[in-house]
Amino acid sequence: MIDTPFHCDYGKNIFLGNNVVINMNCTLVDNAPIRIGSQVLIASNVQIYTASHPVLPQERLVTGWKKGKGTFFRTYALPIEIEDQVWIGGGSILLPGVRIGKGCVIGAGSVVTHSVPAGCVAVGSPCRVIRCF
Repeated sequence: MIDTPFHCDYGKNIFLGNNVVINMNCTLVDNAPIRIGSQVLIASNVQIYTASHPVLPQERLVTGWKKGKGTFFRTYALPIEIEDQVWIGGGSILLPGVRIGKGCVIGAGSVVTHSVPAGCVAVGSPCRVIRCF
């Protein structure tokens, strides 16, 4: 079930297992694959970003760029995987390249900058594991 509004870049790079709920106002930037397992709950206002930009300006910006000659910046993308039986709390943000292990709970408002191992509760900004079961 995907509630509206729902936003994505392409849609063709999003892969869902069985019994997935994506609540309202979620954004999936699917420049790279986003794989969501079965029995996954994604609360409202969750943002899943596979795309990013280099940190250093000399790597991020195109030297000698001229209008009409492509973009003035560089982008890269890394896949995201959400394994089975995960619950992602409202307003959470998942950044490029992370994997959320089976059965995890990601607390509301978390910013997930690194992968979370299976069977853990992780919260905060940046998101940190606070308990495993």
